[in-house]
Amino acid sequence: MKHGLLAGALVAAIAFAASPVHALQQQGATAGKGGNSLGTVTLNRKLMADGQALTAGTYQVRLSDERPSAAVGESPDSERYVEFLRGGKVVAKALATVVSNADIGPIAKGPKPPTNGSRVDLLKGNEYVRVWINHGGDNYLIHMTPST
Repeated sequence: MKHGLLAGALVAAIAFAASPVHALQQQGATAGKGGNSLGTVTLNRKLMADGQALTAGTYQVRLSDERPSAAVGESPDSERYVEFLRGGKVVAKALATVVSNADIGPIAKGPKPPTNGSRVDLLKGNEYVRVWINHGGDNYLIHMTPST
């Protein structure tokens, strides 16, 4: 029985480490000047976030103090800017769509990240990457493109 569990754990660990993009568990609740920390994610490939290149690596993601203007008929909190930090410095900013846990089912496909967790998925024939962070009862969906 122990050997079966160990073998299963080993296979899961190898599959996780070999995936093209993966996310780490969330850390911390706040992050200084820029706003609330949403957690830490690891990107296994170079991505473009609103025209800014993000190299492969681990980033802290936090809410920006800057907010976009709400579209007509949209809630003022339906989109938020998030910042990607490395070494305590903001290296990129991106727009995140914010969806409550109650409304996420029909919007985003695939398993939902755990509470205060995240997922990073390749979408649509490897043309897009979605960073999906579940934090404080809300889901932050950040869409980026792979960079060459």
